[in-house]
Amino acid sequence: MASSLASTVSTELSQGCARGCDLCSEFNGCLRCSPKLFILLERNDIRQIGICLPSCPLGYFGLRNTDMNKCIKCKIENCESCFSRNFCTKCKEGLYLHKGRCYITCPEGYAAANGTMECSSPAQCEMSEWGPWGPCSKKRKLCGFKKGNEDRTRRILQAPSGDVSLCPPTTEVRRCTVQKSQCPEGKRKKKEEQGKQDNGNRNRKDTKDTKSGTKKRKSKQRGPTVAVTPASPAQ
Repeated sequence: MASSLASTVSTELSQGCARGCDLCSEFNGCLRCSPKLFILLERNDIRQIGICLPSCPLGYFGLRNTDMNKCIKCKIENCESCFSRNFCTKCKEGLYLHKGRCYITCPEGYAAANGTMECSSPAQCEMSEWGPWGPCSKKRKLCGFKKGNEDRTRRILQAPSGDVSLCPPTTEVRRCTVQKSQCPEGKRKKKEEQGKQDNGNRNRKDTKDTKSGTKKRKSKQRGPTVAVTPASPAQ
């Protein structure tokens, strides 16, 4: 009795199935497709209707399984077709594809390759070799510090579409450490200050000597002081 009931149910489910569908129902459409086909579930109000397709439509990717092949919707924004749930292979019209994502413009350092909407990685710029490292400096000075920076440069020989902004940096900077040395202008300034100080000391000494000599001359002009004894009255 049970076997007969199961056979009746199976017959009811399989009757009127579309081509390529092995099992279906009136309410949900196809429930199982033929081995080589993919099942796509389309929402119709509160129902999901299954249909069988040889390949998945735009916005979906095919996932093969031993049980049943399925069409899975791409989860990437503005993606037209994808390789997996999170890796786009073609963006909607007007958008650029870069590493499985869709962008309004190519990210910095990248450019569309050969007139396509795919960003090459990185932009094909022809650069010269790096030049030698420059002297260690700080605030445009080469002395009077211990830690500073040194840089080196290179040139852009050719840029894609003539846009140099797509090329990598032309300057590289790194930290450097040197033995601290006094700047020549600092030495001159120190000597000048020392000279001023010596002149000041000399002037003060000369002034002191001048005052001392003046006192001596005044003392000589006055001469020795002689005591005068008043004469005794004549007897």
